[in-house]
Amino acid sequence: MKTARLVSLLLLAFLSLSSIVGSAPMLLDPHGDPWTMPQSLLAHSPFHSFLIPGLVLLVMNGLLCLAVLVHAARRGRDYGWWIAAQGSILFGWLAVECVVLRAVALPHYIYGAVALALVAAGLALRNDAQPRA
Repeated sequence: MKTARLVSLLLLAFLSLSSIVGSAPMLLDPHGDPWTMPQSLLAHSPFHSFLIPGLVLLVMNGLLCLAVLVHAARRGRDYGWWIAAQGSILFGWLAVECVVLRAVALPHYIYGAVALALVAAGLALRNDAQPRA
C-alpha cells in the first residue's frame, strides 16, 4: 500500500504540474502557436482556438488533479477512488485528443501509462483511508 500511495502522489504531482504548465501558453496565446502546436491541429475539432482545450486541460488535469493530490496526501475519505477517477479523466482527455487530432504521439503513450498507473494505484488504495477520530 505504501508503494501504491507514493507512486500515486508522485504521478498526481507530475500530472498537475505538467497540465498547469501546459495549459498556460494555450490560455495566454490561444490563437497563436503554443508549444509550437500549429492552429492546423484544430482543423478537425469544434474549436477555433486553443482557449477551450486549454481551460479544460487546466481545470480537469491541472486544478482537479491538484485537489485530488491534496486529498490523497491527507488520506481523505475515499481518496483511492478519487485517484482512480483522475486516471479515468486523463484517459478520457487522451482519447478525445487523439480522435480530434487524428494522431497519436509519444506523449500520448507516456500520459496513457500515467493514467493506467493512477487507475491501478487508486483501485489498490480504495479501502486505505484512515478512520476519522
